[in-house]
Parts: sequence; structure tokens; C-alpha cells
Amino acid sequence: MEFDFAQVAGPDRYKLMSAAITPRPIAWLTTQSPDGVRNAAPYSFFNMMGAAPPIVAIGIMRRPDGTYKDSGQNILDTGEFVVNLVSERDAAAMNLTCIDAPPSFDEIDAAKLETAPSTSIAPPRIASAPVSMECKVFQTVEAGLSLVVLGEVLRFHIDDALIDAERLHVDTLAMNLVARMHGAGWYTRCTDLFQMTRPVFAEQGGDA
Repeated sequence: MEFDFAQVAGPDRYKLMSAAITPRPIAWLTTQSPDGVRNAAPYSFFNMMGAAPPIVAIGIMRRPDGTYKDSGQNILDTGEFVVNLVSERDAAAMNLTCIDAPPSFDEIDAAKLETAPSTSIAPPRIASAPVSMECKVFQTVEAGLSLVVLGEVLRFHIDDALIDAERLHVDTLAMNLVARMHGAGWYTRCTDLFQMTRPVFAEQGGDA
């Protein structure tokens, strides 16, 4: 079946794409307003885009009236945010921070999350997150009701138990990350894996 997206309503495009493009890693964003009001919220339109400079991308949707939710507005106002990765032990707390609360509501307190101070920016880190990345805005792109935020990673925090500091070997499986699947609150664990070695052209008998 083929869909001409020019003829498909926005909510239906969202439904098709978000159900097909999975699993998606989760950026559990912590931000802070200019007045010091903290916010935490998960975003699954997220990934790494490069390492020179170190760039992550976050897709933030606006409300139907065009206004931004707290995370988006805080990022635009301050240019700062933390990307915290989500382990399964934090899944329930992460889900609570999805709540459609007013700007004055502190999701961090409501979810009983312990925070740690960031080194180079104002928003705090989530202390239980296996990895937290302090970011500053590199570039923003407004695309209709979406805001694409490119963030430059300034500081990379990882639980000491998850890394061999000499080899920079990360025990990825021990992070027990969860990822977003299709609608109605579905998530997945990273527990069913398989490995394939990247082919080398010269070993395949090919000629350059």
C-alpha cells in the first residue's frame, strides 16, 4: 500500500511513521526556565547525528495552537538542556514525566527523582540515568508544528560501573535501556540481540 503524504492528514502521518520507525531511543530531557523552574520530559524523536562536533538531534512537536510545551520553550529561552538516557529501572518515573501538567508543575519532584548538578549548564541531570549529556543549542530548525533541535554535547556523564575508562569500552547491555515502540504506550527492552560483522570489500573477491 502506498500513501501520498500530501493527501494524508497530520495525525495520520504521525500514526503511520511513529508505528513504523521503531525502536526509537528516548531522550529524557531536563530543562530549566529562565526563572529556575525545572522540567523533565521524554522525547523519542531523538538520535546521535555526529561526533565532530558531537551533535544530537531532538524533534519537539508544538501544540495545535502553535505554542511550545515546557521543554521546547525552555530550550529556546536558555539554549541549554540535558539528554538523560532511560534505563528500565527508571521507566515508570519517565512515564510519569509524560504528564500533561501546567508549566508550574515540577515533574522531577512528582516522580521523586534525585538530581545531580550539571557542570557547564543550569539544568540538572537525573542522577539515576546511566548516561547524561549536557548540551547547548547548536542550531534549531522550525518545520511546521515541529521544532528540530540540534544540540552540541558539552559534557558526557556515564555511571562508573558501565565503562572501562582505559579502553573507553561501554557496557551497553548493562545500561538496560528502554526504547519507544508504536502507540498506546508501548516500549521495548534491548535484550534480544544478534550480531553481524561488517563486510570488507577486499575479502569478498571484488575488484576496485
